[in-house]
Amino acid sequence: MNGPATGRAAGTENVFAAYGLTGEPGTDAFWAAARTPVPVPSGDGGWVALFLWRGAPATVGFESWSRPVPLRRWAGTDCWYAEVPMPARLRVTYQLLVDGAAYADPFNPAGAGADRSLAATPDAPDQPHWPVVGPDDVPPLPRTRIRWSSEKLGGRRTVHVHPAGGGGPVVLLLDGDDWLYLHPAVSAFDSAVAAGDMPPVTLVFLPAKGRKAEFGCERRLWEAVRDELLPLVAESGVRAGLERLVVAGQSLGGLSALYAALEFPGLVTRVACQSGSFWWTPDAFDRADPLAGPVGGSVAARLREHPGLPGLRVAFDVGEHEARMLPHCGLVETLTERAGATVRVSRSPSDHDRAGWRHALLRDVAWALG
Repeated sequence: MNGPATGRAAGTENVFAAYGLTGEPGTDAFWAAARTPVPVPSGDGGWVALFLWRGAPATVGFESWSRPVPLRRWAGTDCWYAEVPMPARLRVTYQLLVDGAAYADPFNPAGAGADRSLAATPDAPDQPHWPVVGPDDVPPLPRTRIRWSSEKLGGRRTVHVHPAGGGGPVVLLLDGDDWLYLHPAVSAFDSAVAAGDMPPVTLVFLPAKGRKAEFGCERRLWEAVRDELLPLVAESGVRAGLERLVVAGQSLGGLSALYAALEFPGLVTRVACQSGSFWWTPDAFDRADPLAGPVGGSVAARLREHPGLPGLRVAFDVGEHEARMLPHCGLVETLTERAGATVRVSRSPSDHDRAGWRHALLRDVAWALG
């Protein structure tokens, strides 16, 4: 009998026994016991995970790590399945794609919003403080909301403010709606503060209206944050220490966070950056492959000529499976430290995926506060 990754022909043998699922596939008893994904060792240091879907044809769609994987039908039943090889140390977001719609995995209790689920190989480190949230659960929302009508950026947006542990230094979370509605940052920061893993902080959830435009080394964004948003936070009635502002961002948000520290040193002195898009140049999106430009992009070029960053603390993290991102991030990490900043570098067990950034966000914000 071959291992689970070989893809047996449907109907020849019950492949599910290797994953601890007993009973006749497709029966009510089988579905009552079904829990996915179920990883088992592949024999080469990695894993093979079983994914299930009941009903119509479906595909597993991963956020960044893999191309979509079609599920196969089991012997004329309503059971569709896929055996997906996974590398060691991986945490990933996925969806079940059915007839153009996306669904959370009904057999997985760990969700991220209404239509996403989370999976991790058994050797992936735990993510303390992040609660298990199902697709039907509603994460807690901060009581304080700011209606920001920006003259510099145009338009209106709602900015939520949450004083974790009573409030303290401001932590500006870029892509704030993702950390409100997909991943419960309010609960996670509250837990970390209560456990003594970070001091009390005031979270400011900044939603993006156009990520490519606002986060692509855009000076107007940070002028608006300085001149418009932060004064509103100070007037909100929530305790908010603006003298130690931490900016936390991922992907293009990570790029923007470090850009702000370089161009607005009087505003941003502490950064938590996960998988920063340091391949970015002004013409990056005009290329067929945005990552194929100069290593480190515009930020590396700026760092080479920067007079010095002695007061800056930056925590860098990038997924260990992000092979094409690593050269860009590695160069920027080195140049930032050479410019005099205090730098911390780590690698998370993920690809370019918010599921892998969650632990780094808490850990690196705490470190940035010093």
